[in-house]
Amino acid sequence: MQMERKTALVIEDNEDNMILITRLLQNAGYGCEWAASGALGVEKAEQLLPDFIILDIQLPDIEGTEVLQRIRAQAGPVADIPIIAMTSYAMAGDREKLLKLGCDGYIEKPIDPMSVIHQLKQILGDSK
Repeated sequence: MQMERKTALVIEDNEDNMILITRLLQNAGYGCEWAASGALGVEKAEQLLPDFIILDIQLPDIEGTEVLQRIRAQAGPVADIPIIAMTSYAMAGDREKLLKLGCDGYIEKPIDPMSVIHQLKQILGDSK
């Protein structure tokens, strides 16, 4: 029996970062959708109901923390989608702050592929 492939929604405005994370996810067996802005990300999260979201915290239109709050405020299953913050914020306490705000994980830029896949497996309970 073939298991259904899990799909990510990546909310990221930088095309180079988007290509990198998309390739990483696809090589690990995940499907991938992309939103280039926070507003579009909120809309796509509601429409697609992805298995998880990777959310850049520094977006040009809506700060990533606001996107997180908008998704968490939704009624129904969209509010429970695991969200992993992806950011170049590397100050002491930033990880804890984002987790306290409702993120399920935290990825620092530059991206460490092994760390990303390890986190996804933990958050999603994947055995891939």
